[in-house]
Parts: sequence; structure tokens; C-alpha cells
Amino acid sequence: MKAGVHMKLGEMLGFRFKETPSDCQIASHILTLRGGYIKNVGNGIFSLYPPGKRIAMKIEKILREEMDAIGGQEILLPVAMPASLWKESGRWDAVGSELMRMKDRSGADMVLGMTHEEAVVHLCRDAAQSYQNYPFMVYQIQTKFRDEPRARGGLIRVREFTMKDGYSFHASFEDLGEYYKKCHQAYVNIFRRCGIGNRVVSVKADSGMMGGKIAEEFMLLADIGEDSLAICTACDFRSNMEAAECVVENAPYEDSPLVKIPTPGIKTIEDLAQFCDITAEQTCKAVLYQRNATDEFVVIFIRGDLEVNETKLSNLLGGEAHPAADANESFPCGFIGPVGLNLPKGAVVIYDRSLQNAGNLVTGACEEGYHYKGFTPARDVPWIAYSEIAKIPEGGLCPQCGKAAIRLKRGVEVGHIFQLGTKYTQAMGMTYLDRDGTEQVPVMGCYGIGVGRLIACVCEANRDDYGPIWPMSVAPWQVHICAIRAENEEVNQTSNELYTSLQKAGIEVLFDDRKVSPGFMFSDADLLGVPLRAIVSPKTLARGVVELKTRDKSIQKDIALDGALDEIVALVKEMMEGTA
Repeated sequence: MKAGVHMKLGEMLGFRFKETPSDCQIASHILTLRGGYIKNVGNGIFSLYPPGKRIAMKIEKILREEMDAIGGQEILLPVAMPASLWKESGRWDAVGSELMRMKDRSGADMVLGMTHEEAVVHLCRDAAQSYQNYPFMVYQIQTKFRDEPRARGGLIRVREFTMKDGYSFHASFEDLGEYYKKCHQAYVNIFRRCGIGNRVVSVKADSGMMGGKIAEEFMLLADIGEDSLAICTACDFRSNMEAAECVVENAPYEDSPLVKIPTPGIKTIEDLAQFCDITAEQTCKAVLYQRNATDEFVVIFIRGDLEVNETKLSNLLGGEAHPAADANESFPCGFIGPVGLNLPKGAVVIYDRSLQNAGNLVTGACEEGYHYKGFTPARDVPWIAYSEIAKIPEGGLCPQCGKAAIRLKRGVEVGHIFQLGTKYTQAMGMTYLDRDGTEQVPVMGCYGIGVGRLIACVCEANRDDYGPIWPMSVAPWQVHICAIRAENEEVNQTSNELYTSLQKAGIEVLFDDRKVSPGFMFSDADLLGVPLRAIVSPKTLARGVVELKTRDKSIQKDIALDGALDEIVALVKEMMEGTA
């Protein structure tokens, strides 16, 4: 049997401390800093100490095993790439400042890879020119750099990161769809094996800059999450709010004439509803945005109880937009309405679908201090077209089953899979010859998991107030020996014998033989989060036992010295099988 990886704590690089760093708000960030797993190098850039590196290696092993199981072939693509590849795909101009651009010593444009679609098409397009080469999937575990403006939460959101990214190539969309299902299941397996399977859900997602029409995110359900998820309690519908369709049913209404009414000082929907003794659903509000590229105004009319989904808006506009900062010179802000609206040059108007089949609403009259009541879109602005750009609300109608059972939860993205289609292969001229000798363009899928973020998410889902509780499958070591009063000759001898025998049995063991107080030793042990702890002390030796405890406190018992090795090995195996 191969000897287990071992380490004496007193010789290990790094240290642990009690104080909570002042700039840390997220538990996994606090614990990985305090526990000596990571060290901040710069904004969103971290080094890993030995415990953090060992967890990363465990996760990478699981990723390789699951990718290999579905036919993946491991490759390695460069971090630095010539800009010509990104210009081929069209993303050199389409991607914003998060892409790190630079010049080499000869003045040629270069990029640091934040994702590798271009590089993988470049690698494969000459090697897969016949239908006989398809399908295939390649993957890598590689460093990437994204100049993220909102780095936060330690390893949760960073700028430099290690990612497993896979790319599949197919001769048909049907074949891509079948392989996509296999990769989905592989991701389910990965998160289960990492010990967070019960906390991760897959949700419909927006494909963003990656392209393609079908995408799913794997989300760790957690209050710290930046993403809002729409989950139906009546069926299996789950979606990122960015991609969730907002379905509304407008109540029947009595047809009323359009009448201008004075509303002095009434500028918010809440105040307007109270002033008119109606609900927010009976209002039509205006929301102002400006295009990022040109600052031209975008006026959105939407039912008063709903909010604009900015991702949907950007997709509709074909570019990003931001809330208008100061529009008072161009619009009667607080009193904007569809009737009598004068638009500045370049401005556009969008009507959300929530106004369709609505009527007898109160809306702005485009005049300071006045609103209209009785506004009915189909009668008063019959030429308009509707777009779906609203956020799905808490308690909203499920787009799948139609029940008012939508609940909004927070989540952290731990994986993302896409059906990219031909976006990159078409743009970069990748083709193959089919059976008839006809030139065809292959279709692609893309599958990503961030290793560092997964470390943080496993910590976030498995911890207590004292430190991480690492699942056996990804723990930096499997067993932690605590030698209490290591200066005692019998304690030292017994602990060293156990340490040696566990190594020979193939167990990964950490040995704390430092001459420190029990409280100090146990505090460090909690921060290191090793799932199984063996305690040797004068008291346990007086009873002829070793005290065995699991980090999650589910097991705490004495085991006889002469049977300690076999019992510890058996328990390690049992705990490993729990995440298999």
C-alpha cells in the first residue's frame, strides 16, 4: 500500500490566528485567512498555503476523474494569447475592460485568458477535419485572469483563478444536447463528491458574453450569494433571476376615460398609490436608463409593482445600460408617462409585457405635478410593441406550472455549462467534411468550474463558528493527531507510533507534536478542519485508549490502543464512502 501523505504541524508553512480580519464579511473568507489556507497578494489575487493547495489538488482530482469518465481528454492551453484569436471571434471589441489587454515587447496586442473558447478552437480546428473525429471533448485545469471590478469574499470572487473548463465539439445540435445531459450529471457527481451536493441546485441561466441559447448554472444556496434565484415550490422550475421569465396576469378592469389629475409633489409609486387609493399594480411607471456606449436615454414603461431586469434589458438593447443619473433637464422626472412624451434625440421607449391587457392605470402626464388616471395602453398607445424585461417577483407566477409559487433565494455560482452552438467555430472558420464530403461547421458546448470558488463554497457549506468541517473527500489531511503534553515520553512515543503506522496504512495524517497548551492545539485543529481527530494524552494513556473525535462532533469515543489503527482506517474508509 502506498504510504499516506504526512506532515508535522510545527514544520508546516503558515500560521493560524484568532482575530477576525477587519475587511472580511464572509465566513469562508474569514476562516481560510485565519486557518492559514490563503494569503492576499493584491485585489482579488491570492496565494495558497499547503492546506489550501492540498484541498485544491483533491478537488482537481475529482474534476479529472469525472471529466475522464465522460470521455474528456485533458489538454493545456496558454494563459497569454495573441489578440488575433479574439479578433477572429469578435470578442476583442465585444468584451469590456474585464479582459486584460497588453502588448508584448514587439508591440503586438496580447490578452490574458479569462476564458479559452478561442484558444481551443485554434487547437482543434486543424485536428478535427472529418466527421470521423466527432464528437469529442477536451478539458483543462488552468490559470485564468479576469479584471473583475467587484473582487470580494476571498476566493468567492477573484481576478486570478484556477478553472476546469471543458469544450465539446459535435456534428449536430442533437448530439450536443445528449452530451450536455452527460456533463450535467457529471457536475452533479462532482458537487456530491465534494460534500455540497445537498446544497447545490442547477438553474436556467443567461449565457451572457459566452453566447449560445441554452445555459445552466449550478448554485450553492447561501445567503452570501450575489445571485438571486427563482425557485418554484410547486414544480421543478429553477432559474437565475436574470433569465427567469416574468409572467403576470392583469386583473379585469372597467374602461374609464383618460383624465389628467393634479398630483403635487407625488413622484414615487408608493406615494402615488396612497394618494389615489389604489395598489401599485394599478399604476404604470417610467424607469430611465442610458446606454453605456452613447449615454442615449432608454425610457421603460412597466407595471408599478415590478422592477426592470437589467440583464434582459442589455440583451434587448444589444449592449449594457445603466440607470440614468441626472435626467431632469430632459424629462419631467417623477411625472413621465406614455401619453404626450417628448423624447430627446437618440432616445428609445420600451414597454414591458406586464402592461399588456392592463387598463385603467394611473401614470405620469409628462407635466410637473400631474398624472393621468384611466390609462389603457391598448386604447391610448395602440401602436406599441411589448418586450419581456421585468424581474420575476417573490410569490410570482411560475413560467412552467403557472402557480403563484415562486420563491426568491440567494446563491453562489459554483459551475456553469453552455450550449454554445456555432458562435466560435463559425467565426473562426472551423469546419469538417461530413460523410458526403460536404463542408460543415461543428457545434460546441462549454463546461466550467472554478477550483478556488469551489474551495470557498465547500467551506461555506461545511463549517461552524470555530472553523471549516472539511468533507473527507477534499480535506487537506484525513486524520489529525493531537499529542497533548508531547514532552511526556509515553505520549511522544505512542503518538509517533500511531503517526508512522497510519502513514504505512496509506492514511493522510497531520501530526501536532508542538509543546503548546491543549486549548491552543484544539483551536488550531478546529481551524484546520481535518475530519477525524485522534487525541493522545497522559489521561488517555492512563486508560489505555486514544480519544477519537470527528470534526463535526458526530462521533466522540475512546478506542483501545491495540486496535486504534484498524478502527481509524475503517472510519476513514467509511467517511470517504459517504461522499463517493
